[in-house]
Amino acid sequence: MVSTMNAHYSSRNLLALRAPNVVMDPHKLGAMHQHRLSFVRSLIRRMANQQWHIKVTLWELSSQGFGTVIYRLITPSQYYHLVIFSNAINDEDRNDRVIAEKWDITFALIQGAVDNNCLHQLRNNVPLQEAGRNKNNVLVLARANKSVRVFNHLVDRLANGQQPDHDMLVNVGYILRTTAVYGNGKFGIADFELLADNPDFNLSFSAQMCAVYILRQFSLDWVHFLAKQQGGKTAVRLSRPLQRYLGIGNATGLGMAPYLICHPRIIDQWMFVRETAIAIISTKTITLATNRQLTTLLRRAVIHLQQIVTIDNHQQRLNHIAISELQHVLSQLSAVVIPHQYWQTLLHHSQSLSEEAQEIIIACLLELYPKQTDNLEHQMNADETLALISGTTASDLTALLEQRYQWALKIDFEQPDNNYWFWYRSADKEEPRIGIHGDDLGEEKQLPLDIARQTQALYLALKQVSPHTKIATFLLQQPHFRTIARRTWTLGHSPMGDIQINILSRRVLPIHLLRCKLAMLGATKFDPRSDRWLRVTFYQGAPLIDEIHANEWLFPILPTAKSHSEIKERHS
Repeated sequence: MVSTMNAHYSSRNLLALRAPNVVMDPHKLGAMHQHRLSFVRSLIRRMANQQWHIKVTLWELSSQGFGTVIYRLITPSQYYHLVIFSNAINDEDRNDRVIAEKWDITFALIQGAVDNNCLHQLRNNVPLQEAGRNKNNVLVLARANKSVRVFNHLVDRLANGQQPDHDMLVNVGYILRTTAVYGNGKFGIADFELLADNPDFNLSFSAQMCAVYILRQFSLDWVHFLAKQQGGKTAVRLSRPLQRYLGIGNATGLGMAPYLICHPRIIDQWMFVRETAIAIISTKTITLATNRQLTTLLRRAVIHLQQIVTIDNHQQRLNHIAISELQHVLSQLSAVVIPHQYWQTLLHHSQSLSEEAQEIIIACLLELYPKQTDNLEHQMNADETLALISGTTASDLTALLEQRYQWALKIDFEQPDNNYWFWYRSADKEEPRIGIHGDDLGEEKQLPLDIARQTQALYLALKQVSPHTKIATFLLQQPHFRTIARRTWTLGHSPMGDIQINILSRRVLPIHLLRCKLAMLGATKFDPRSDRWLRVTFYQGAPLIDEIHANEWLFPILPTAKSHSEIKERHS
């Protein structure tokens, strides 16, 4: 088999990395899975290594489960509070779309103390979400809805002294499903720069992921509380293996997609660090122990895929193909993976597999060398500056575009299908939407996400001037190219560069962008509901708050009947 692991050398790294056209291909990004460098994994390791503590400080819920709950998070440096409001809403008001105005749960992560005045202010604003006004001690603002089927089923079964039905849990995998988790200064809350020197949340999205982790514990405490209210002494607690199995769901739509376009240096850094880890591991010598560990992880991955329930026919086919391929890999592993050779051998062989199977193998390999992988997690942040170097000429930039942006230059934008969509931001919720070019209103307000088209226009304009023209002079004459010139020069000199996607194409699948970011956050069980939104699960299989550890919990699977029947905990 011919490997596509072509050597790509960065000035920042002497390791042979996979080529950008491989790594930044949208289909490859759209097949990513949670891995050891995903943010939920980094966060849990930090919590374990630094012995963070979480406890309830306020539980004021009615017998129906409505009211206020506060969890305190204590770290070595300071303390925080997750303030949760449980609200009574009608079933017809329960909507995962951003246009919703009522939710079962609204919550906020607060830095520092929550006194009566602070709680009063939060109670008046957090349930309003975007319409509220919050102070900058609010690090995260979010909301969630119940999976009504799972919620009611759990409360009913536990109240009657029974454990839940397996099929119900495997079909959903969570009690609560977040519909938006805001951070980084949105709607007046604390900006990420305020956390730059915070030793607890100085990594990307760590505050948001922490809020979601504590919410997962609330969802379990909530059903236990209501089961006790209904069943009294008959009620039992959910077995601990099943508690670990339940995560937090998430419904994500187009609103997430522009992030990957608008923050190119962050995405480049994420992928560069991940590729660095892959390159390091590819040079490691295979041993019998690591081979056995890989076998265990791949077998678990197969079961994980088999247990994913999705209504999307295309994703079903992708999962079935990956299952078949991974089973074949397992049957041939002893012939392909030979002790004293390097893991690059397996990576070479995997290039003939589907993107799903390739990404699963990569995620498993990253688990084999925790020290080498974990040492890279502090490199995930990036300087987002886009700049040109003084003295750059038209010839310099043209050559760079021809070298690194061929994927954009070869697109024929005269073809209607390559110029089909336009992206804009809704006036009410400030969320991205897409419209059809020439048919839908609002094209004059389109967002500048068309990087491929802008790059091509810049290239054609540069070809019309003298090669010796200074870019500064060129931009004085044509200032509308200033942003794309800075971007392409900066990303053209970055290890991975831009995502190689024409966001305007009729055939584009925004879901590829969504999945890439969700996998980096640490999501599992990808369930597309269309080409524009999907449901996933966070923290499924993760340790509970009283057992936080730094071990792996990749590819969660439903516990066996034996594993969870061992524990039948009754309320005292």
